[in-house]
Amino acid sequence: MISRRDLIGRGSLLAGSSLLLLSGCNSAKTEDGPLVGTPKRGGRIRVGTVDPSAAGNLDAHKPTGAGIIRGWALYSKLWEWTPDVTPRLALAEEAEIAPDGRSWVIRLKKGLEFHHGKTIGADDVIFSIRRLTDPNLASPFAALLAPIDRDHIDRLDDRTIRLHARADQGLVPLSETWISFGGIVPTDYHPVTNPVGAGPFRLKEFSPGQRSVYTRFENYFKPGQPYVDELEIIEFKDQQARTVALLSGQIDVADIVPAEQARLLSGSSLVDIVESPTNGVQSFDMNLKHPIFADERVRQAFRLFADRGDLVQRALQGKGRIANDLYAPHDPTYDLAIPQRVRDVAQARSLLKQAGKSDLAVELVASPAGASAALVFAEQAKDAGINIRVKKVDEATFYSPEARTWAISTGSIPARGFLASGLHADAPTAVSNRTNFHDPRFGALFNAALAQPDIEKRKLLVHEAQKIQHQRGGLLIWGFAHVQNAASKQIGGLGSERTQFAAWRFDELWRRDT
Repeated sequence: MISRRDLIGRGSLLAGSSLLLLSGCNSAKTEDGPLVGTPKRGGRIRVGTVDPSAAGNLDAHKPTGAGIIRGWALYSKLWEWTPDVTPRLALAEEAEIAPDGRSWVIRLKKGLEFHHGKTIGADDVIFSIRRLTDPNLASPFAALLAPIDRDHIDRLDDRTIRLHARADQGLVPLSETWISFGGIVPTDYHPVTNPVGAGPFRLKEFSPGQRSVYTRFENYFKPGQPYVDELEIIEFKDQQARTVALLSGQIDVADIVPAEQARLLSGSSLVDIVESPTNGVQSFDMNLKHPIFADERVRQAFRLFADRGDLVQRALQGKGRIANDLYAPHDPTYDLAIPQRVRDVAQARSLLKQAGKSDLAVELVASPAGASAALVFAEQAKDAGINIRVKKVDEATFYSPEARTWAISTGSIPARGFLASGLHADAPTAVSNRTNFHDPRFGALFNAALAQPDIEKRKLLVHEAQKIQHQRGGLLIWGFAHVQNAASKQIGGLGSERTQFAAWRFDELWRRDT
């Protein structure tokens, strides 16, 4: 299952070209787009989200707790995700990548405004990228933009900048890495005293750990949107309390609903469940620095005894699809020729015997969202003679530095293209490389792909890199999870899509009863 913390984050690159231009039914369960109807204006929508930490902030570039979902109300970006997980221009009017993949020229739309009336200009974009990548801020998302030379940004005019890559780096996936948590903010921005952005709503009040209220931004860059006058985001400590609130009409929308709660809600005549079949990765992350998983044969054995279909059915309750130990199957460079790995317990036992690990015992650390999968996997491991002890920890522990020392842990990666996913998970400069996978050849191929705008040429690099991942990487990617959101039948605009963000598109939501 995907948690909000896991979301912390396929371009339309024209093959053979140096230019990337990105242009900007009412039932118990819906899978085919927004709940039907013509948008109406007015009213307030109340969104319930679960944040046990009772904390959080409004920081555009270093969100904590429910700060991630609040960011979708407050801030707009140069690009935004389409429902099919491709980036399109948002605040940017034009974006052009150089033929060598090492620089971008980005031009803002004309007449854009921040919430406090200041015109959005090149200086604000430069300020935003430098703030996001500031070592003193220590944003966990800075690694996604590590290839950018933050000290070499050209201001071409009031609306245009040029970004450059660091030495031996490339910027091909910029439109996918400077997006979900890359809000453009003004040069006088401060996350506490001046939390100003250009998102669909401006802040009215904020009580950390409780609620935040927003009013419609009349000069939002999308004409006519958002539709409602006010948005309220209410934080709950647990899923049960939020479910009760939705059924009793205290909230209108619940984001990222676990399968158990979705099943309860689907029996209500007052609620719609909207399912998004995403490519959000579900994995077990094997630490190559740990003595147990330093041996490639042990990693292969674990992949072979995994019953992926069983994991999807039991851990995800059927709300997902099996995977083949590789992320981003929608990416145009994905190697479809790599055979789907199937369960082979006999071969797993043979590999473990060769590695001298026939009576292996190991502790699997699970996040709250990954606990069910961990228990199912532990049961499957017994067939191969492996004793897995599942240790469930809270989110604070799971995302602590201690995680890099664990032998194996549950994992997830948000749906992205190949390069952006790698920068999240196992690339040389990944945000969170729990596997400690540092293969020299893979790293060289990945870095070369970062600087190759031509899809056909990049495909050759990615195919070789994926073969290395599939054979000797540290990720056991067993499935892709579907995301379920729930809403009152009085709410329109909540659609099914390939991203995890359907319930966070606050500029699309509207009330039927206004």
